[in-house]
Amino acid sequence: MRTHSEAFQFEKELEWENPAPGIRRQMMGYDGQLMMVKVEFEKGAVGAMHQHYHSQATYVASGKFELAIGDRKEILSTGDGYYVEPDQPHGCVCLEAGVLIDTFSPMRSDFLS
Repeated sequence: MRTHSEAFQFEKELEWENPAPGIRRQMMGYDGQLMMVKVEFEKGAVGAMHQHYHSQATYVASGKFELAIGDRKEILSTGDGYYVEPDQPHGCVCLEAGVLIDTFSPMRSDFLS
């Protein structure tokens, strides 16, 4: 497994993964301490509730999402963002097709295996 990305990432050269129906993602820049991931959602796609030991901060690059963090739900649109503490349950439903830019600390090594 690689421990860091190349210095530059070009969308057309990166592979897409399909972690769930209607969702695909690309690993962008990363090292052991940080990872950025671009995640595209089709309308209606569900990012199932889950949790992990990583801190996560996400930027809504486009689209509209119903986000759940713990017991709280909010509607987020282009330009909004959210933060998830380690081990906090979270998930989303895509209301309008869009893109999330996820950042994790430390990196999600499980995404690279």
